[in-house]
Amino acid sequence: MANRALSGALALVAAASAALAVPAGTAYAAPPGTKDVTAVLFEWNYASVAKECTNTLGPAGYGYVQVSPPAEHIQGPQWWTSYQPVSYKIAGRLGDRASFQNMVNTCHSAGVKVVVDTVINHMSAGSGTGTGGSSYTKYDYPGLYSVYDFDDCMSPVNNYQDRWNVQHCELVGLADLDTGEEYVRKTIAGYMNDLLSLGVDGFRIDAAKHIPADDLANIKSRLTKPGAYWKQEVIYGAGEAVQPTEYTGNGDVQEFRYAYDLKRVFNNEKLAYLNNYGEGWGYLSNSVAGVFVDNHDTERNGSTLNYKDGAKYTLANVFMLAWPYGAPDINSGYEWSDTDAGPPNGGQVNACWQDGWKCQHKWPEIISMVAFRNATRGQSVTNWWDDGNNAIAFGRGNKGFVAINHESYSVSRTYQTSLPAGTYCDVQNNTTVTVNGSGQLTATLGSNTALAVYAGKPGC
Repeated sequence: MANRALSGALALVAAASAALAVPAGTAYAAPPGTKDVTAVLFEWNYASVAKECTNTLGPAGYGYVQVSPPAEHIQGPQWWTSYQPVSYKIAGRLGDRASFQNMVNTCHSAGVKVVVDTVINHMSAGSGTGTGGSSYTKYDYPGLYSVYDFDDCMSPVNNYQDRWNVQHCELVGLADLDTGEEYVRKTIAGYMNDLLSLGVDGFRIDAAKHIPADDLANIKSRLTKPGAYWKQEVIYGAGEAVQPTEYTGNGDVQEFRYAYDLKRVFNNEKLAYLNNYGEGWGYLSNSVAGVFVDNHDTERNGSTLNYKDGAKYTLANVFMLAWPYGAPDINSGYEWSDTDAGPPNGGQVNACWQDGWKCQHKWPEIISMVAFRNATRGQSVTNWWDDGNNAIAFGRGNKGFVAINHESYSVSRTYQTSLPAGTYCDVQNNTTVTVNGSGQLTATLGSNTALAVYAGKPGC
């Protein structure tokens, strides 16, 4: 059965999807549309997501909401029970089929597209009765899969230098589907097509690193909407047999190095180093990278910043939203001390910042940057400035300008921008600033604060 060892490992070892076999032009290299920021409402129930789409995400300019896996799963209060499916019925703790359908419709009405965290690498460990009443044992899920549908290696993954071991053995002891089989491919595609029939716009493929890229390409080719957005969890590991670049043919791949390095830079190095962040650091191509400051795994296992890091975490999110690399996710979860702890109120969010819900997507410094990102889309970096240490500033063409002060003291200076002369609202501080006829802006930034102005927001 599942145990505490699953907590950090369960999705951390997960990975991307995709495949080089998909014909060119069918994959979305970034979320389609003009708004590429995703709010990841981790373990929010679907009724709460629907309300948030209407009240917050749509008005703020979020392009997408990502929801936790909609499948019947093992029982238990821990968050990772959501990642142990026992059937493909929408009958988990976060809501039933009707609430899921209502959420999709409501979010669409608010102008927000829906991405589903999708668990197709494996089924459960152990045996019992699922959240929707289905009986199961490991390797036997009546009406869905039997022992013949699982990979022959029935021992845990233990060698990341061995491709076969990574892609045919069991991720932390979970029953590994044989995605090379026709029946398994057809069944997974059927599940995903059912979600598409409910209006889903895309998928995050959990544990894709453990699925051969060709298998994922085959599954994607069976979808009723083969151009649906795919964001694939493939964790980079130096010298590993399976690499993220294998998966870019189907769409975006999550660039974990981006998050790891942001933690190191904000904790121990210099923000000045960020002047070529992204491809200049050897990451995936900008057009296929999914980026984040943290996600539900990394905030718990300590590999990235998280909400407990205060201003560093906030400023890292501000930087990510201002910087033109990849398609950004904003992780929005709940307070935890026990890394296994499931969502407060079984996933029901009565109000942000109550009952332990952190609602990072709604923090004023973060939510204000979503509109900034939309307004500066397609603009290159201009007017980079740094103090050689932890104060930086840069423009986005003639559409926006950002300054970030991660020094321990205030920084006062006149910045050169490419903005037209006029007054602008500094959305980080809700104050009005002036750009003169030479494109210059004078401001004082307190320690661990930022400034952000953009065209279309002339005053506060």
